[in-house]
Order: sequence, then structure tokens, then C-alpha cells
Amino acid sequence: MDAFYASVELRRRPELRGKPVVVCGSGPRAVVTTASYEARRLGGVHSAMPATIARRRLPDAVFIRPDFAAYREASGQVMAILRRNAETVEVVGLDEAYVDLTGLFSPKATMRRIAAEIREETGLTCSIGISENRLLAKIVSELGKPAGLVVLSREEALGRFAEDPPGLVPGVGPKTVVKLQGMGIRTLATLRAADPERLTEAFGPRMGLWLQARARFEDDTPLTVVREAKSQSAETTYDTDVRDHAELAASLASLTRELCRRLRSRDLRGRTIGIKVRLDDWTTVTRAHTIDQPTNDPEVVGLVALGLLRAYSPPRPVRLLGVRVAGFSQDEAAESDPQMRLGVG
Repeated sequence: MDAFYASVELRRRPELRGKPVVVCGSGPRAVVTTASYEARRLGGVHSAMPATIARRRLPDAVFIRPDFAAYREASGQVMAILRRNAETVEVVGLDEAYVDLTGLFSPKATMRRIAAEIREETGLTCSIGISENRLLAKIVSELGKPAGLVVLSREEALGRFAEDPPGLVPGVGPKTVVKLQGMGIRTLATLRAADPERLTEAFGPRMGLWLQARARFEDDTPLTVVREAKSQSAETTYDTDVRDHAELAASLASLTRELCRRLRSRDLRGRTIGIKVRLDDWTTVTRAHTIDQPTNDPEVVGLVALGLLRAYSPPRPVRLLGVRVAGFSQDEAAESDPQMRLGVG
């Protein structure tokens, strides 16, 4: 989906169309959830950028707090359209999905029809990449944004992206890119041509071979129609670090109530209850306890979580606090909710 959260906001506030719109929290630690293409073009604002930087770059932009209930509703409409047009659809986020087009007479025509139905029924646009595997489809989908459709074979991609940096490939992070640069590997072409032994020495046998395969755009990962929920969580990042344990306990209780509300709405119950605490020095600690019977009762989850928090007794001010429930039984597992965080920013 194109600038999904911002597009949902523009759908209900059409007077903002054509203006730079930034969806983000208001706190000092807030980050940009997404930005309209006007905001990207005028100020270079992008997702995950600190909101304070976005406000400095584009002080006249329209800043909107995230409304994830609205985004989940819009996502459900979009995914329903995909599922009624294709047999195999893997949803990987509120705004992203893979569709298996194998065996279709005209994949391009199918996807054009789907894009048109999404636009007509939701007022939102999407960008589509069609290729031989999911890795390339993901990369190719970025080429036509917004509202584009691009078809590219693996052979064509090897030439087109030869001089692009390895960071173009999903999963190759900034630290890996820097390490590759230190080895003189700055393009996908040089990564493909690199000595495999040198890569395995630097990154280990598994990672080294994986990097070279990704540089060749090789990916045999199948589509999975339903992803089992392994755990669900809720967390908040404080605007200012919290030292008071009573305030932490109150936050934990609020997070627990919201988490259990979501679990009950999906008829999920789990046996493992955990907490996550990030201190002001970025030390991150997790604690968990497994109970006898699966639950989604906020009183049960809250009591265990509070006990874990008190047992840990954070020695420094807390930057982030979260609660988690895991260990769902097989017959209760459902497709995971891709938006589990509260208090974004």
C-alpha cells in the first residue's frame, strides 16, 4: 500500500490532499510512522525518522497522531479484496501482502484488476511488483511507487541492480553494509563475485552464503497463507524516563488490560506471561513465567506481570515497558495481529 497510514488519514480528511502530512506521535521520543509523498519530497521525511527531526525539517507540515484502529479496519478491507481474487495470499503487515500468481494466464491483468478494486472500494492505492520469487517481488514493488505495477525477471534484475548497494536487499541491515564496505564490497555485483570463503570467514558459514544468495536474488521461501501467532504483546515508550515503581505498576496494568482485550477479541489464551523493561541506558531485560492453564484474563496476566516487575525491581529509570502473552494452544492460534504496539511515541 502507498503511504498507507497517511493515505487512510487523507481518505477521511480530503482537504489535506496535496499537503505534506506526517503521521507520528507527539512525545519527544516519537518516530514517524509514515509520511505522505509530499512530505517525503519536500523534507525528506521518512518512516522511523525521529519526529523531532521531521518537525524541524517541515515545520509547516500537518502532523497527525496514529489511529491504529482505523488502519486495521482499512487493512482488513484491502486484504479481503486480495483474498477474493487469489487463492494464496500471505499477509505480512497491515499494508503489505504477497500473492501467488503461479498458473494464471495473465498475472498483470489480474493484479491491475485487484488494484482497481482496491482503489474503487477503499479510495487507497497500492504498488505492485511481479517477479519470480518473493524477494524480488518485494524489491520490484518499490520501483513503481506510488500506484505503479512493475514486472521484472531475475535475469533483468541482476543487470538493473548490479551497481546498487547491498542494502537494497531486504534483510541486509546497515551494520552488515558497513562491514561489507570495509571489505571493499560496495555493490551487489561485487558481492555476487566475492570469494565465498572470504564471506564465510567474515560473517560465518550460514550468513556468508545467505548474503551471496540474496545478492543473486535467489529466494525459495514459500508463501504461507496463515501465520500462527507465537505471542502477542503491548508496550509503551515513555516521553521521559520513569523511576517511580508505582507509576510503572500503573502503566503495566493499563498495558495488560489492552493486551487482554485484544487476546479476547481473537479468542487467544496463553500460558507464558512476560515483561520487557528497557532502562535509560538502553539495557533491555525480559522476564517470563509459565502458568498451568492458558488465560486471557487481565487479572491473572496482570498479577503475574506485576510479580515479575517487582522481582526484577528496575535499578535505573525505565525508558520502555511491555507485557507479553505467549504459548498459545494449537487450536487457538490465529493469524498474528501485525500491529501490537501501544503508545507509539
